Amino acid sequence: MARVLIVAEHDGVSMNPSTAKCVTCARSFSAETIDIVVLADDGEQVVNEAAKLAGVTTVIRVNHPANDCALAAVLAPQVAQLAVDYTHIFGPSTTFGKDLMPRVAALLGVGQLSDVMEAENAFRFKRPIYAGNAIVTVQTPENRVLVATVRTASYTAAEPTGSAEIESKPITADIPKHTRFVELRGDTGGARPDLQTATRVVSGGRAVGSKENFELIYELADTIGAAVGASRAAVDSGYVGNDLQVGQTGKIIAPELYIAVGISGAIQHLTGIKDAGTIVAINKDEEAPIFEIADFGLAADLFTAVPELVAALKN
Repeated sequence: MARVLIVAEHDGVSMNPSTAKCVTCARSFSAETIDIVVLADDGEQVVNEAAKLAGVTTVIRVNHPANDCALAAVLAPQVAQLAVDYTHIFGPSTTFGKDLMPRVAALLGVGQLSDVMEAENAFRFKRPIYAGNAIVTVQTPENRVLVATVRTASYTAAEPTGSAEIESKPITADIPKHTRFVELRGDTGGARPDLQTATRVVSGGRAVGSKENFELIYELADTIGAAVGASRAAVDSGYVGNDLQVGQTGKIIAPELYIAVGISGAIQHLTGIKDAGTIVAINKDEEAPIFEIADFGLAADLFTAVPELVAALKN
């Protein structure tokens, strides 16, 4: 029987919704137990939030000062120590999970399965390949622990209707001293939602023209309470940081509303938004590929259309 351990992604105060989606994945193949480990300095709020997820058996609290601003190198040995009691170790296919889970797999001496999008049973999964243009079915060995990342765009979050047990576990694993947290830099976007979990996203492409012009994208996003994203072309042009990149080599997202401004629609970008609910495209090129997958399209100059849209939304 499958015994699943899910590594919670959190900011020390609240849990990232990606963790609840990992729970849904585990529930889809009727795992015998589904436990969540919260690695933090003091993660009491996150622990209590995780315990409410439907289907969760136990939430494991691991408090350690090194986990305050944790890095993958710090978390991986702790997860590997806990892995001996489980058949599956899951993490979200987010920046957090993509950084952590390969290290866990390496410490356990196993391979890692990436981007699980569907489970046929406890050891047979589907995942996308070739930029999402094909789906491959993978049969994993049953005699070794499975380390995997879950494609959160493919699952809904587990409901907060559960009441799991909570227990604390000591960690005796050697925590590396060669890697330590120094500081966090970057544009946090103030109160903007997290790009990977936002229900609304506004993205800008190379046609925006400059870093200064990208303020149009920020203004539209803030007007509707959306996260901000960008195409790879916009990132490569230096308009925004790569933490906002959406697509095959960036973030895979599934918002209810996705507004693409000045994005032509390269296949690598479309891979990152194919699970979006409603796609709106604004581009002056009527032949742009983005219009082929958009639910609503506006062939217009973005420097005229976006300010008019913002003004209409504010009135």
